[in-house]
Amino acid sequence: MFEYLLDKIKSSSIIADPFPHIEIHDFFTQEDFERIINSRDIATEKCETNEHLFKTLFDQGYKIIEFPGCISNLNEYLDWHKNKWKNINLNPACESFGMALRLEKQNDEFIHNVANFFGSQIFIQTIASKFGIDISETYFDGGIQKYLDGYEISPHPDIRRKAITYMVNINPGPKSQDENHHTHYLKLKKQYQYLHSFWENNHEFERCWVPWDWCEDIKIQKENNSIVIFSPSDFTMHAVKAHYDHLYHQRTQIYGNLWFQDVPLLAKKEWYDLDIVSSGPAKIAEPTLFEKTLFKLRKLRFKIQRNDQKVIKSKNISARYK
Repeated sequence: MFEYLLDKIKSSSIIADPFPHIEIHDFFTQEDFERIINSRDIATEKCETNEHLFKTLFDQGYKIIEFPGCISNLNEYLDWHKNKWKNINLNPACESFGMALRLEKQNDEFIHNVANFFGSQIFIQTIASKFGIDISETYFDGGIQKYLDGYEISPHPDIRRKAITYMVNINPGPKSQDENHHTHYLKLKKQYQYLHSFWENNHEFERCWVPWDWCEDIKIQKENNSIVIFSPSDFTMHAVKAHYDHLYHQRTQIYGNLWFQDVPLLAKKEWYDLDIVSSGPAKIAEPTLFEKTLFKLRKLRFKIQRNDQKVIKSKNISARYK
């Protein structure tokens, strides 16, 4: 049904700047794309309040998930969104946090087929082969996701155990390209490019998020019906900062990752540990002890839940491939 998408991926060229990646516009046929964004699983009615929005999304089959740049506590998010606190962050390089929801139950058969295709062995094998990844060393995680206002991941190259990432824009808003919620693809500024060497030569340390002003934008994936695929490395800097009215339409993607199996947890140096450029009063303020402790606790909870998901999903994928 969607074999033509595989042909587009196979015939696409890898773009070098700002790092090796594939970007395909008009990914779905116009007919298929219209069916997706107009589906009852993707489009939402105009909501009057955040509470109305969450009820609508829950009724559609979406569930809140753990996701970088997001929290999973609904009341905490509603309270933050009402007051827009600036002192409660998931990462000291960020100014806000958001919430991510995944479509766990499709009501539309066409959307069900779309979701199954992007989780299929043939799709996974196609994107893995494009970047020379052996899928026997990986497991898959992905789905159709919505990201609400406040979602922020500052520039980062992704952690070492991530093998492949893909993102397809399926935003239902008629002017989604004008919204402030898209993925940025960046390069480190010249004075901060020493980080590439640090990550390349110190594999015992995990890669970290960095402040926005350490990077320069190369491009933003604004186009609807576009896909970007890349294999994370020390150079794959990308980021998102969503600031928009999610009561009308939400940032929506078909999103997925391949993860390397059996990769140990690594030590981590945060950006403020690696900053050799700033000095004196001009240095970016280091997070408070409270912020560091809160961040570590949330990261620990995220790792525990992720490891549980990894075991479950690895078993499911193994069973699917038999």
